[in-house]
Amino acid sequence: METSLDQNFWNERWENQQTGWDIGYASTPIVTFMESYPNKDARILIPGCGNAYEAAYLLEQGFTDLTLIDIAPKAIEQVRKRFKDEPNIEIIVGDFFEHEGRYDLMLEQTFFCALEPKLRPDYVKKAHSLLGDKGQIAGVLFGIEFEKQGPPFGGSAEEYKELFEPYFRLDRMEPCYNSIAPRNGSELFIKLERKNG
Repeated sequence: METSLDQNFWNERWENQQTGWDIGYASTPIVTFMESYPNKDARILIPGCGNAYEAAYLLEQGFTDLTLIDIAPKAIEQVRKRFKDEPNIEIIVGDFFEHEGRYDLMLEQTFFCALEPKLRPDYVKKAHSLLGDKGQIAGVLFGIEFEKQGPPFGGSAEEYKELFEPYFRLDRMEPCYNSIAPRNGSELFIKLERKNG
């Protein structure tokens, strides 16, 4: 029987500490990208935020407008404790596909790959609707297929290009040169700019 990747599924993973995707620090490719991101007041969304290491890094760098969302209440409970005195961050327990807002940048780090592949077209449309003019998605996608049933779910640059191109200009989609060691050779770095109209 197919497992439903719903709120209960993810919350149980957090409750049971089955969080193999959690690397314990901000993802190197995202850190490198954000080092040269000029607008500290950009409205930044991190979907499927988990332990939100990227958010902690961004706050240290002086970014002022972060929104974190995760479907798992246990994950959000931990994040709220960590950032309880931080005014520059909004933390939401909820479904990305039901979220409303307007952002300049969406950071992608192990959220896309956690979704059932049939939801990928909806992810692209939702991201487009959440981003303002010239809004961007930046981060990493898996550029390999996994042998076992996901999550995580992999894919290829070719299928991702087909998926994103109707809604986004592909600024970068290339093998990631600075992945963490366990993911070396398996990630693509993406920088996608929202198409208007």
